[in-house]
Amino acid sequence: MRGRGWIKALRQDEARQVRARIAELERDLMSTSPQGRHKRHEAGHELRNAKFRLQRLEECITEIPEKCAR
Repeated sequence: MRGRGWIKALRQDEARQVRARIAELERDLMSTSPQGRHKRHEAGHELRNAKFRLQRLEECITEIPEKCAR
């Protein structure tokens, strides 16, 4: 059976992936490529959702104790 450490590691990995996606979206929004207004709008929504997801993941990670006290 897998314990809290395994779950915490999963959440930390997911948070790293979300941070990487946030960085990618921010680069896309700041690039000078002629993106359509609709694409920038969608990227903005995805960025906002990713930041919200990251906040929730970080809260979850901080609530998972490192080890159980016995």
